[in-house]
Amino acid sequence: QVRLVESGGGLVEPGGSLTLSCALQEPSGIFFGLYPMAWYRQVPGQQRELLANITGMSHIDYADSVRGRFTISKDSAKKTLYLHMDKLTPDDTGVYLCKGGRSSWGQGTQVTVSS
Repeated sequence: QVRLVESGGGLVEPGGSLTLSCALQEPSGIFFGLYPMAWYRQVPGQQRELLANITGMSHIDYADSVRGRFTISKDSAKKTLYLHMDKLTPDDTGVYLCKGGRSSWGQGTQVTVSS
């Protein structure tokens, strides 16, 4: 069973930056470099939103709401997915979840943008 663990969330002021991490802890047999992964955001009462994804061939795509502000990346040696977020606004507040493969999810990490 795939185990993904997010970290890096917290409270940040509008205009600030934050970097989230998602570590693949199990199983060890996954070839991380070819493993498709994505970041989502969940806000209460709203549909889970796809923010950024990176395919097994390393093609990257972003939602319009974050393009130019967020950057997704992978470190295969550390088996970790990152989401670097700049120019954060209160609308970016939510629980950020990483997804691996077709249906494996982490537990999420809370990001709150507020002054």
